[in-house]
Amino acid sequence: MAEQAVTASGGVVHSLLSAVGAHRLVSSVWGYVDSTIRWCWIPNWLPPWCPTSQIKLQTAEDMMLRCVHNTFSKQYVPISNGNHLWTLSLSSDHVKDKTPLVLLHGFGGGVGLWAQNLDALSQHRPVWALDLLGFGQSSRPLFPTDTQEAEDQFVESIEQWRVKVGLESMILLGHNLGGYLAVSYSIKYPDRVKHIVLVEPWGFPERPDTVEADRPIPVWIKALGAMFSPFNPLAGLRLVGPLGPTLVQTLRPDFKRKFSSIFNDNTVSDYIYHLNVQAPSGETAFKNMTIPYGWAKRPMLHRMDHLQPEIPITIIYGSRSSIDSNSGSSIKQMRPHSHVEIITIRGAGHYAYADQPEDFNHTVLQVCDKVD
Repeated sequence: MAEQAVTASGGVVHSLLSAVGAHRLVSSVWGYVDSTIRWCWIPNWLPPWCPTSQIKLQTAEDMMLRCVHNTFSKQYVPISNGNHLWTLSLSSDHVKDKTPLVLLHGFGGGVGLWAQNLDALSQHRPVWALDLLGFGQSSRPLFPTDTQEAEDQFVESIEQWRVKVGLESMILLGHNLGGYLAVSYSIKYPDRVKHIVLVEPWGFPERPDTVEADRPIPVWIKALGAMFSPFNPLAGLRLVGPLGPTLVQTLRPDFKRKFSSIFNDNTVSDYIYHLNVQAPSGETAFKNMTIPYGWAKRPMLHRMDHLQPEIPITIIYGSRSSIDSNSGSSIKQMRPHSHVEIITIRGAGHYAYADQPEDFNHTVLQVCDKVD
């Protein structure tokens, strides 16, 4: 199984390869790798011909959030080393004393993708959403190349953020990479977490030894995979420069459909584009945390016994997702004396919160009702 986080971004490169003909690409690409493609993965470099900027990303996010009716505030929350985390918060006087719900997006995401959830979820408790370090409008520092050190930097940034905004404890909801980090954070700071909600989490199982035997991979694809392995997952999107926005619209029309009830234009695809062609930072860290085909180098299932049994977990999957839900069953078996609930949202894929927002919001509200 190839994890969705890499599938979505890697699809850009794979589709490009298919469009031009893989064999012709293999024979011609070596001549310009050093002079052109190599630049796509250098962390502090952004091709000037990519039609993006920080201002354009901010504008795209504002367009995403124009459908949110509840009052919300936006701020850069300072953390260590001069970095900051871009943060949205929604609260009102009648819910301010409830345990806040903190939303952690997945790989390549940002706070704007919660546009269909913020109003509903904030009616009963404060809601905070942040761009993870290295993503969205948050700082994009150079992460350590070591897998554990990169993960630790993500976790410490969340803890420093919590201290700065003054949250005593929280319900942590994480999608994809955000789910992985939610558990990693909860292992280190258990007293700060009252409930974990994992939405289509990435990085829990280890890569099975039978993956290639069950689904043989053509030699030419292996060759291309090896050739592109030094590059970041979204390097292909930067490589095509001004064609990028059209490429996102063409290759990921599903994002437009997910938000079709509130947008009838390219608002979502524009936001996705500007999120993912900024200087790679969290993207580079994520790459260093994976092995080929998107599996985690440090599978979270190996560490679930380090999570305090008192912390309840709810795991939400989409019925139409390609993510293997067996991890949820494994977690339940590993925590026989803990609360572990597995919920499937019918008709939803990997982006369950956007595919079926009403069902998702209702489900999360029911889960959160169990927390003061």
